[in-house]
Amino acid sequence: MQAKCPEVQERLSAWLDGELEETWQAALSAHLEGCARCRRELAQLQALDAILEDLPAPAPLYLADRVLARLPQLRPPRRWWQSLALAATLVMGLTLGGALARNFYPMAPANGDGAEVAALEDFQDFPAGSLGAVLASYHPEEGNGL
Repeated sequence: MQAKCPEVQERLSAWLDGELEETWQAALSAHLEGCARCRRELAQLQALDAILEDLPAPAPLYLADRVLARLPQLRPPRRWWQSLALAATLVMGLTLGGALARNFYPMAPANGDGAEVAALEDFQDFPAGSLGAVLASYHPEEGNGL
């Protein structure tokens, strides 16, 4: 790609800042080797960059104080009752979730004493030879214990 002087001069600032696309970088380098006018333009931009780098950039007076004064206004502090409401909502959600989950896993009485255990019949879809299949086939009353 051959670049013309107006195109090169338009992209010199981006080239100095390292923001130029790779395709244009090679074209710019090739053009600058043969064009004294564009090299002068580049030298002027480099001199301007050097001068601007040395200039101090003072912050306005009391800028830090003004910024710090506005920070509490951006996010008000959480009140104690908001934290309490959040915790209560979490506890209630866990309780309701646990209560609803009991309906998904039916329980059967163990020895008639009221204790509940999960019915292994609900878990019969284990692959052959897996630990789940072994546990599901275990019947303590038949004496085939582990």
